[in-house]
Amino acid sequence: METERKYKFDPPDMQQVNLLRKLSPGQRIQLMLDARELAIGLIRGRLSKRYPDLPPEELNLKVLDAIETASKHISDTRPSDYFENTG
Repeated sequence: METERKYKFDPPDMQQVNLLRKLSPGQRIQLMLDARELAIGLIRGRLSKRYPDLPPEELNLKVLDAIETASKHISDTRPSDYFENTG
């Protein structure tokens, strides 16, 4: 009996994957750094709205704490956690 898997994420966009394959290693790294900068900016924006009176130094500490918390959560998951058996 074959078991179907339900993805918690959308399947990869193969057109996008093929475009990424064509990038040089340097371009891939730059893309990753740009994505990281966007993610940090989104975290900082969310926290600055939540804590509007916080000095920049303390806001930076909250950003680092949010990143650390997310990193711990990600490292605690296994690849199988991304699938649900719908057998």
